[in-house]
Formats: sequence, C-alpha cells, structure tokens
Amino acid sequence: MTPTPPSPTSQGHDAAPDGAGDALDLPVRGMTCGSCAARVQRILERQDGIARADVNYATGLAHVSLDGPVDTAQLADAVERIGYELDPTGGTAPEGDGEHEGSAADHEAELARYWRLRAAVALPLAAVVVVISMGFMAALEASPALQWTVAGLTVPVQFWAGWPFIVEAARRARHLTANMDTLIAIGTLAAFGFSSVELVTGGGELYFEVAAGIVAFLALGRYFEARAKSRAGSALRALAELGAKEARRVTPDGREELVPAEQVAVGDRLRVRPGEKVPTDGTVVDGASAVDESMLTGESVPVDKHPGDRVASATLNTSGALEIEATAVGSDTALAQITRLVTEAQAGKAPVQRLADRISAVFVPAVIVVAALTFGAWWLVAANPVGGLIAAVAVLIIACPCALGLATPTAIMVGTGRGADLGILIKSVEVLEQTRRITTVVLDKTGTLTTGRMAVQEVVATSGEEEAVLGVAAAVEASSEHPIGAAISDAAQSRGVATAAVRDFDARAGYGVTARLDGRIAGGPAEGTQVWVGRRKLMAEAGLGVDEPLEEAMDRLEATGQTAVLVGWDGEARGVIGVADTLKDGAAEAIRALRELDLDVVMITGDQSRTAEAVAGQVGIDRVLAEVLPQDKVAEIASLQGAGERVAMVGDGVNDAPALVQADLGIAIGTGTDVAIESGDLTLLRGDLAGVPAAIRLSRRTYRTIAQNLGWAFGYNTAAIPLAAVGLLNPLIAGAAMALSSVSVVANALRLRRFTG
Repeated sequence: MTPTPPSPTSQGHDAAPDGAGDALDLPVRGMTCGSCAARVQRILERQDGIARADVNYATGLAHVSLDGPVDTAQLADAVERIGYELDPTGGTAPEGDGEHEGSAADHEAELARYWRLRAAVALPLAAVVVVISMGFMAALEASPALQWTVAGLTVPVQFWAGWPFIVEAARRARHLTANMDTLIAIGTLAAFGFSSVELVTGGGELYFEVAAGIVAFLALGRYFEARAKSRAGSALRALAELGAKEARRVTPDGREELVPAEQVAVGDRLRVRPGEKVPTDGTVVDGASAVDESMLTGESVPVDKHPGDRVASATLNTSGALEIEATAVGSDTALAQITRLVTEAQAGKAPVQRLADRISAVFVPAVIVVAALTFGAWWLVAANPVGGLIAAVAVLIIACPCALGLATPTAIMVGTGRGADLGILIKSVEVLEQTRRITTVVLDKTGTLTTGRMAVQEVVATSGEEEAVLGVAAAVEASSEHPIGAAISDAAQSRGVATAAVRDFDARAGYGVTARLDGRIAGGPAEGTQVWVGRRKLMAEAGLGVDEPLEEAMDRLEATGQTAVLVGWDGEARGVIGVADTLKDGAAEAIRALRELDLDVVMITGDQSRTAEAVAGQVGIDRVLAEVLPQDKVAEIASLQGAGERVAMVGDGVNDAPALVQADLGIAIGTGTDVAIESGDLTLLRGDLAGVPAAIRLSRRTYRTIAQNLGWAFGYNTAAIPLAAVGLLNPLIAGAAMALSSVSVVANALRLRRFTG
C-alpha cells in the first residue's frame, strides 16, 4: 500500500464537541493528490453537524468546523466508504503498509526513503530499456531475444516500483472514484499491456520504454516531493519538539526531584539550572539570569530575568540559576498556543485554493474522458490506433493534478513556519489575502510606538543646580505611585543624585504632589521646607511664581512631546523636569519601511494634540488622530474604513483588542511570554516595530508564492493536455514533466525559508 503523508501534530479528540463553533483537526490517510482532498472534503461537508471542512492534501489534515453535535466514528465511516481513512481520535500515527511505520514527525522522511528505494531500482532498469528501445531500434526489431529482455527488465519497474500506483488505482476503482494514481496506472498498464500483446503475437509495435520510463520518472518525482514536503513542515515539527522533557520540581522541604515535564502542575516550584530549558510558563520567584527566547520570538539577544518576571516554556536559561512558579502547563503554555496557531493556519485554505480543489475534483474523470476521445479520434479519424494509444497515454500522464493540490498548502506551510521562526504568528490563511489589500496602517502610540515607560529627558534649573532640583523632586516623588513620579525617582537613582526623607506627603490628583523635607540636599532648600512638584496649576495654588525663562523652557519641552513637571519651594518655581514616554528602538526605521511598502501610516493616541504631533514628527508620521479615548478607537477605525481605506491596526493586543478586531487586519504586538493570539490576525512575539513591515512582507510574499504556484499548475495542465492529445508530447517526456511540476511548486514554496524580514 502506498504510504501517505500524516498530519502534523493535531488537536486530538476522543469525543466530538457538541456545540456550534467548535472545531476538530483529524488526520486523513490515503490521499495522493488534490482531487483526493476535494473528494474527502465534499463527503465531510455532507455530514450532519458539519458547518465546513477544509481538507489539506499537503498536511494530510481535515480541519472540521461544527454547527452541532458530531459522532467522529460516523465521519470515519463516511470517509472510509469512499476509500480513505480518517482517524476519529485525532491520532497522528501514520498508515503503514507492512514496510513503513513511524510517528507523524518523521513519516515524510520515511516516505522519501520508500520512494528513493523504488526510484533507485527503477531508474537504471528503465534507462537500459529506453536506450535499447530508442537507440538500437533496428537490432530490437530483428532480435526476439532482445525484445524479451526489454520486456523482462520492464516487469520489475512496472509491477514492483509501480505497484503503489496500481494498488491505489484499484482501491479507487472499488469505490467508483479516481485520482492521479488512476491516470498513472491506466496509462502505464495500457502501454505495457499493448506491448506485451505485440510481443506474444509477433507484432513490431513495442512501447515498454514508455511504461518503464514513466514509472521511473514518477517514482523519482514522488521521492523529491516527499523530501521537499518534509522540509516544508520542518518548522512546525521543530516547534513541537522544543519543549523540555523533564523538570526539577522543588519539594516543600527544599529538595529537588526530577519529574517528566507533563507532570508539572500550576503552582509547582521549579528550579532551572544554567544551560537548561524552562520546562513550563512561570514567574521567577528567586534568582537572576539571562534567558534566550530566540526559539519563540526570533530575538537573538538573551533577556534578563529577575524575581517577578515571566518566563516561557522551551526558552533557554543561559547563566544564573532560577526558581520559578509554574503559571501555565500543557496546552495552556505560550509554546503550545504558538504551535496550535501555526497548525490551524497550515490546515486552512485560501479562497483561491478552494477554486483549485473544485477543479481537481472533476479533473481526473474529465481527463479520462479526454484520453478516451483522443484514442477514438486517432483510431476512427486518422486510422492510427497505435498513435492514438500513445497520445492517450501522454494525456493521462501529463494531466495528473498533483501540482494543483500542492500549490497552496506547501506555500502556507513554509510561510507560516518561517513566520513562527521569526516570531510572526499568522492566525489564518485569510490573513494573507487581507494583508495584500491593506492601504493604511494605524499604530497606537503607547506600548506600540513607545515603550510605555516614562523616563526623564531633561532637567532645567533657574539657578543652574539641576542635580538639586532632581534630588528634591525625587525625594518628594519617592512615595508616589504615579509613572511620572517613578520616572523621576529612577532618574535620580541612576544618576547617583542624593535625596532626602520627607514627611507630610500629599498627592493632589491631576495636579502633583507636595511634602516637607526631613533632611538637607546640597544646593537645595533647608530641612523642613515645603516642596511642590507638579503642573502649573499646582504652582499657582501654592502661590509659587514661574519666571519667563522657566516658562520658555516648559514651552520648549512640551513642543517636543515631553510632560513638563515644575519643582518649587520658598515662593517660586526653581526648575522644570521634562518626562516622556520613550520611543522604541527602530520606530522611525519601521515607519520608513511601511512607507516603502506604499502604505499610509496613521498614529492614534489619547494624548493631547501637541504631544502627539511631537512624537509623530520624531518617527516620520504625518497623520495623527489625537485625544482619542480608548472606547473611541473603534469608531476612528470604522471612519477610515468608511472612507474606502483597508486598515491594519497595530496595538498591544490587550487595551486595543476592540480596535484590532474592527480593523481589516489586526496586528497584535505581544511578547514571548504573553501571546495575544485572540486579538489580532497577526501576532508579533517581539516588542519591536520592525516586525510590522516584516510581517506584511512575509504575508505578501507567501500570497505571491501561492499565486505563482497556482499559475504554474493551471498553465502547465492547460498547455500540456492539448499538446499530448495531438501527439506532440511523448509519454516519456510527459511523465518527466508531470513529476517536475509537483517538485517545482514545492521548491518554489521552499524559497520562503530564506525570508529574513
């Protein structure tokens, strides 16, 4: 029996869900071309409770969306009645034929070895047959012994190397269906049978080289195809194999015990030594180290981790020991979510592939009819039945729709897999189509263009004592929980500026803070002085004057997008501190890259217009939507769509979730430990904006590869069938070309592996 590609790691189900909106991923075995997938898909969609089915030939997976309760055993029975196998449990063990068994992870490699052996036997035998038949025709016609030798060399090629084609064609015939193996078997057996009759009866028309050559070429093509498909699915298999196999669990009495990773429960304390993988998602409770998250985010620089920081499963601890508390295990981990997302994307189908599937479903029967008409026309009209037989065989062989079945899924497999390598998660196949049509990119400011962390940019003092102004402000803000206060305290600490204790602290909401110094700061006020830190309104309330130079400094800071914080005591404002949310590294370069993709870029923010325009100016954005409340972002996106723009929204995937859903394309920026899968169509695991143009480029390139593959596959069959029908295409060349067509679309898809962003 011909080995068939297994599914990738699927979401197993012992029992079907019983509600609408659920979905199943079930392996299908026995498919050898796109027409097989189309046939299985049709039969599944006819079953009760099935809203939609997508059957992917390249992955061997049926993704079934439900609108009611479903008995998966009945689904398996329905698929079996048309000659295929569906695993109702979602298991991934591949079909065996007595010679080939293995796990889903290495089945494609096993399949490649299977066809390599057949090709290794068939090619040299076929080469001898072809050389004798075409190079020594006179000797062949004159020597019955040589004719029988050629026939004997053809037998193992036809009936051993080509046996999988014959068996599969017979199975299809029993179920009154046909696929590409039907075409191959009919074509090669017709050539072999006709030649055998001629040999026995003493006729001179022998075409053993046609049968032997076609089988040899197709066996070699199946080998290259299986090897290429194995490479196409390597990214998903690599993801599935990333996780740690064991964990060091810390017992209540402080001892370590080595346990399988699947036995870890939420709340367990785990110790991760240097050089070990983090076994599950968790929070650091003790220790400090740098963790390599490149396997999840694509970021090559290790990230420092301290108590309170989160870590993700499968990341690598590079230096110090860490003790973590498990927060997510099994299918809830970031790695499992990513693997599931990539699997679902690869199981889906682009709209253009559904057209190809509909064509494939009727293609094989149509080709058999065309081949029969070709033979009849040559026999009845041209009075040349032998020529008709050769032309009909060429039609059967050249028309195999394998390339159509591989064109889209292989590109999706490679594209989504490469995206996962780079920390770009494509949620569904439809995203590729949406990305191609985008005209406008809307970026949220805080957390997207900026880091979301306030930092001191500049300190201006009337007396020139900037350190004194910063120290006094930091002393007062030490008790504040406001981000601006924290930024001032952090700046004083990082610059080594002395502060003092305070008493009588008071926070004035929306204005600032005030407190009385409990110590002396060099260059600052005396101990016991009341100090005020905040906005102009706070200074006015306290009766502190702001002189003209300080007013000008405030205007200058605010013009550059900074928040101006006044510091005053003893009747007047003594200085101003500029605080701003810092831009992310590479933000300006990312905006420039988006413009190079012919996209309009818009910034949306709740900040006042002056601050927003200043930030936009720094990164090169001309169009700003400022003072937009979070709940109003959806309306702004809808307004842009109403004006005819196709909008991509870029946000953090949490606060911006409604706007991400409203947009034509939602791009959520997450982190390796916080995968905002549900909010966006595309999720970027890195925090930097460079991933936005990279994700759009990858989506566009993947879609372009799909279009190229389908164009080649359709064009190839459209042009080749007429040539074969009129006798201008030798069956040997047809066999080689058919094998090459399948390999070519997979090879074209594999070029996506070189995408760097």
